[in-house]
Amino acid sequence: MPGTSELSHVTSASGTSPRVEELLAALSTEEKIGQLIQYFYFKFPENSAGGPLGDLAGQPRMVEEALTRGGAGSLLFVKDPAETNRLQRAAIDGSPHGIPVLFGFDVIHGLRTIFPVPIGLAASWNAELIERAQAVAATEARAVGIHWVFAPMVDIARDPRWGRIVEGAGEDPLLGSVVAAAQVRGFQGGILGAPGRVIAGPKHFAGYGAALGGRDYDEVDLSDQEFWNTYLPPFRAAVQAGAGNIMSAYMDLNGVPASGNRWLLTDVLRGALGFDGFVVTDANAARDLVTHHFAAGPADAAVRALTAGVDMEMTVADPAFGHLGAALADGRVSPGQLDESVRRILVLKDALGLFDRPFVDEDAAREVLARPAHRDAAQQAAEQAAVLLRNEGAALPLDAAALRRVAVIGPLADSARDTLGPWVFDHDLSETVTILDGIRAYLGDRAAVSYEPGIAAPVRTFPSMFDRWEPGHIAPGSDPAVALDRAVRSAADADVVIAVLGEQQDMIGEAASRCDLSLPGEQLELLEAVAATGTPVVLVLMSGRPLELRGAAATVPAVLQAWYPGTRGGAAVARLLFGDVTPAGKLPFTWPRGVGQVPMHHAVTRSHAPQEQGRRYWDEESTPLFPFGHGLSYARFAYRDLRVEPASGTADGAVTVTVELANVSDRDGTEVAQLYLHQRHGTSSRPLRQLKGFRRVELAAGAAETVTFTVGPDERRYWSAATRGWVTDASTFDVWVGGDATATLHAQFTVTAG
Repeated sequence: MPGTSELSHVTSASGTSPRVEELLAALSTEEKIGQLIQYFYFKFPENSAGGPLGDLAGQPRMVEEALTRGGAGSLLFVKDPAETNRLQRAAIDGSPHGIPVLFGFDVIHGLRTIFPVPIGLAASWNAELIERAQAVAATEARAVGIHWVFAPMVDIARDPRWGRIVEGAGEDPLLGSVVAAAQVRGFQGGILGAPGRVIAGPKHFAGYGAALGGRDYDEVDLSDQEFWNTYLPPFRAAVQAGAGNIMSAYMDLNGVPASGNRWLLTDVLRGALGFDGFVVTDANAARDLVTHHFAAGPADAAVRALTAGVDMEMTVADPAFGHLGAALADGRVSPGQLDESVRRILVLKDALGLFDRPFVDEDAAREVLARPAHRDAAQQAAEQAAVLLRNEGAALPLDAAALRRVAVIGPLADSARDTLGPWVFDHDLSETVTILDGIRAYLGDRAAVSYEPGIAAPVRTFPSMFDRWEPGHIAPGSDPAVALDRAVRSAADADVVIAVLGEQQDMIGEAASRCDLSLPGEQLELLEAVAATGTPVVLVLMSGRPLELRGAAATVPAVLQAWYPGTRGGAAVARLLFGDVTPAGKLPFTWPRGVGQVPMHHAVTRSHAPQEQGRRYWDEESTPLFPFGHGLSYARFAYRDLRVEPASGTADGAVTVTVELANVSDRDGTEVAQLYLHQRHGTSSRPLRQLKGFRRVELAAGAAETVTFTVGPDERRYWSAATRGWVTDASTFDVWVGGDATATLHAQFTVTAG
């Protein structure tokens, strides 16, 4: 897999063609503007009320009218192949020059086949696995007529209160960069227009994950060094991997809305990163420049967005870009600026072959969506994503042969919708394997499996903006005391309890931030009640962020973080619990003890009084419950003989770091060896530990392997606020290699100026 800087460089198919130039010369101003507008296409009832995305009554009719006059360049949220073909025909027939539309969709972690949520995929630390997962998603999407996906989300997230942490790769810029590049490669293939692939749309440019207080949509205030060193690298990796699209963000970045920020979208994205694809706003973000009190009105918003670097406006209705004709006439927008954005859209349509093959094969689409190999890939991903957080006394794996009665407890254990997680829109619940399903299928008639939810599924304090709420498993009017008593009696009669707890899928994601990270509702009380029976309890967590586990960790010996594991998630969890699969996932974020510690991450500077680093609070340790990179295994690993060669060198040279990794158990397993670096002195203070390399190593029982890393100028280079630019210092460097960010095996090397 890619190491520290081994990211794929793929040239995007952004060069223009004679066809595009001839078409561009023939288009009227109105047709050009139409190419820059993407409409949501919602099939809601005619009496739909307004909502956060606007008034939806009559919206489909309005969009279809725009299609008939060449007034739309793209549509969003169409997934039925017959409907795609119908609307494509309307667009081609309605356009004076027969231009097809791009169909976009939120394919975040699968279309019909649902993989673990992105934060779970990142926990595999397996770039090849992640690339395969998004290749499956791309194949299914392209088969139904989707050309473009609004993924991957590559925002760094260091505050788990932020609901969209579930969509990204966590806190670290290196891991985030490797995951971002893998997803782009999976979606797009080697080149834009590859058969069965789609345009990737990394989002949200940039800094969106640093919203104040973890509150979605709130402003972001980032120092330059954080922007360049932490939040930008995953976008750089996505661009280098060939991403054809970038989505601009909603929020203010340092006082300037991201979707109207020319420095951000032109100087940084196109200049510093070299991006040559097209930029789309997030939903209604161009018009929202007025909401920000940044633009004077919709016409001003359109000018500011386009001239900042936005090429396409995503909107529900009444696009701000509809005012661009007047702006062109009075000189606020130049013809060249308009043409450049239109050219970028047409180039992508040409690269995808839409002018020659605009329609999809509806029969072929059904076959692609039903492929068993896709479900197998989803199960493998769920098996590799799970993280074994705690396993005192080797409570796991469970011995199926020794069990006669198994009690499955908790409101999420038999919830197909929650097993899939958020951000799925074409799922098939009938084929989703819940954790209860998986355990029952695994044990068959070897053991009796009882199920009691114990409590009602928790309810959000405020309804979801997307109205995704589904009722809990206990019917209204049921007596909670009776339900809890049934769960306790079931636990008392069992040989083992498997408690499946966490957050329902609508409690996380967009507009789903939390100020409290405790287990929602009465789940902790349920866990404590079943544990009090004396029956051994294993906790399986379903969530997309760290939850408050101090009480739970004191109650149960084993905790498996399953994330939202997807279509075949229950089968994967069963194989993990019973030892057919050895857990190998590692945390992509730091797991705090409580919400009062956040934001918390591993790459902090030494600062004042380093001896007090773990005691910054007088009422709580300032160390995490589980460190970044943590993840246990049923196997045991030892790190030995760490070497750095040469021990000194020049600033433009590299050192080779080697370590022997041994499996010192009688069980095969996989370990993620992690290299952390610290620079002792230089132009700026540098973090105590930064992840600078990792390798995922499969080792048979008793086997050993030498793991090699290279630490060169790219790994030592950073942006310094002292010089307002990139530096590579002469210094002494500490190196640690181990299984998480607390690794103790240490070496050092020196870099000289000469």
